[in-house]
Amino acid sequence: MRLLLGLVPLAFVAFLAVRHRAVLAEGFHHLATAEWPWLLAACGATCLTWVAMAVTRQGAVVERLPGLRLLATQVAATAANHMLPTGLGSSAVNLRFMTVCGLPLARSSAALALYLLAESIARVGLLAVLLIAFPGALRLGTLLPDDAAGPLLLALGAVAVVAAAVLVLVGRLRRAAVSFLRTALDEARSVHTRPARALALWGGSLAFPALQAAGLVAVGLALGLEIPLWHTVVAYLAATVAVAVIPTPGGLGSVEAALIVALVAAGSPAAVATAVVLAYRVITVWLPLLPGALTLGALVRLKVI
Repeated sequence: MRLLLGLVPLAFVAFLAVRHRAVLAEGFHHLATAEWPWLLAACGATCLTWVAMAVTRQGAVVERLPGLRLLATQVAATAANHMLPTGLGSSAVNLRFMTVCGLPLARSSAALALYLLAESIARVGLLAVLLIAFPGALRLGTLLPDDAAGPLLLALGAVAVVAAAVLVLVGRLRRAAVSFLRTALDEARSVHTRPARALALWGGSLAFPALQAAGLVAVGLALGLEIPLWHTVVAYLAATVAVAVIPTPGGLGSVEAALIVALVAAGSPAAVATAVVLAYRVITVWLPLLPGALTLGALVRLKVI
């Protein structure tokens, strides 16, 4: 059974490669015409995101996790993230890893929630700071049609009301939510009493989106994207914040579309923006997918997860 489970990620990578072969071919075509030193820089930034993820996840728990296995788990999580809707694959792999390391399920779940919260706050906060520093980085009118703001706010309000009503009316669910919240608050308080853990949590949370954006900047430089570097960073952060609510596996499709729109809103021609995004996604998604799948299969067989 473990042998079969270890082969599942490889089969899924092959399925994705066949299904998206046209996108892959176009992306590799753009990579062939790019300046290779900048492409190497983009690959390096992508690899460093695994380190940032490992540092952040260590910062979310008080106990010391085994470093090499933690780092390997982050490599495997990138592959698992493309098998399930946004974030679920990575979360499942890390949750399993922490429970195997001896953390109770409740505390592992609380640490996972703390990681997601810190990463979201860091990403949105970094975007807000850059928008204040560079107010002309995005032409927001091109990102959101005039008649879309009202329905979007209405939909978000409806979701919030329904969620609150369910919690109020379903007693068992309310008690579980209160218990989880109490555990999460205790875990967050314990982590922040240790400066090293707090620094790892928030430092890694800031480094992760910064390294992702740096990868896009490097690919843009490799392909002659003629917009200011900070505008590229703002475009990346705005696009990833926008697609966070779209539950597609690994953001396939939704991230590409949002990035192209954001780069065009930042001042790039559409053709150049498309080439940059396709090349960027090949480097950050498709190239790491095979080693990620191999690592995931190995960790399953070795019972690390």
